[in-house]
Amino acid sequence: MKTLLGTALTALALPVMAQAHFLLEYTTDTMIDRPGDVPVKLIFWHPFENGHVMDLEMPQEFFAIHRGEKIDLLGGLEPVRFRGAQNEGAAFKGAVPVKRSGDYVLVTVPAPYYEEAEDIYIQQITKAFLNRNELPTDWMNPVGLPVEILPLVKPYNVIAGSTFTGQVVANGVPVAGAEIEIEYMAAEPDMDTAAASTGTASPLPGGALVAISDANGYFTFGVPKAGYWGFAALGAGPATEHEGKELSQDAVIWIRAWDMQ
Repeated sequence: MKTLLGTALTALALPVMAQAHFLLEYTTDTMIDRPGDVPVKLIFWHPFENGHVMDLEMPQEFFAIHRGEKIDLLGGLEPVRFRGAQNEGAAFKGAVPVKRSGDYVLVTVPAPYYEEAEDIYIQQITKAFLNRNELPTDWMNPVGLPVEILPLVKPYNVIAGSTFTGQVVANGVPVAGAEIEIEYMAAEPDMDTAAASTGTASPLPGGALVAISDANGYFTFGVPKAGYWGFAALGAGPATEHEGKELSQDAVIWIRAWDMQ
């Protein structure tokens, strides 16, 4: 249990890991105008500094929630290679069938990844969001995952300069004192070349951006810049061991911020 810092916390630059592992469910946009298959890539990477790419195994689950119904997308995944500035790693590409208006909550439950440098396994259960025709239907509802972050702000059209608030829950119960790493997707994947684009921002001094959830699992972050932002509640899940080693079961959520015109 971490020390509680208050009821609404903005991000702090703390000297934790210099590089933050983040599983991406990347689409070029979050707001979809026309019906059709929306390309998506699953990448395990360090997108803030365009750092090391980790090899991603076939996920245990990959699906979307639309109007409360589950759409299984696992069978449509194809292995690809993704190249960052430092190296190349295994990733996956797929598609989300966006037809009716409403929200499409993308969910990936990956296989645990062994991080040799830390001698632990990492499992980042990840959510991202698409919307068609500006009709909100599912973004605010829990999916029922072992651990997840529930957004209290509509996550696909956050205003840059405003705030984002989420709640960390494990098996539906709020997680107090959760350490939440915060990542800006400074280098976005190029969907055509399977490589990282040029970064648009540099990581701040002091290591990863971190917030701590309050007694009811809530945290708040002031979003300074348009683009994709990721939040990872580290080790907040109920599973703590895998194959005889420590497991960090993390909840990840990606939001999209926009500049007000």
